[in-house]
Amino acid sequence: MKLQVFDPREVAQKSNEMDFKDLCKFDNGEGGVFWSSESGPSPWEMHPDCDELLHVIDGEIEVEVLPSEGGKAVSATVTAGSYVVVPRGCWHRQYLRTKSTEFFLTPGRTLHSQAEDPRRDA
Repeated sequence: MKLQVFDPREVAQKSNEMDFKDLCKFDNGEGGVFWSSESGPSPWEMHPDCDELLHVIDGEIEVEVLPSEGGKAVSATVTAGSYVVVPRGCWHRQYLRTKSTEFFLTPGRTLHSQAEDPRRDA
């Protein structure tokens, strides 16, 4: 057995903007990295089988989450060196507030939506 060591910052530096690089398989999903300049909201996404970890390596993002049980969206600002765990089954999106590099760990399926509130389409 050989253990693999990954340096997500190095991989991101060698990648083009918004070039999502899968680093490893993780259960039924993957771990990966990307970088981008500040931007508007990403499309909504949801993981019906798993939580998702979002680790900001450099920069700052705002993560907006729609609670699965209904109600108003909640947001959190995640700065360099910090991470947030998005709960299973919650639609979420992010706003990059500055040029950011982010590591994600998503051990299951990902669904996407462009709807204003994707919970209504479920």
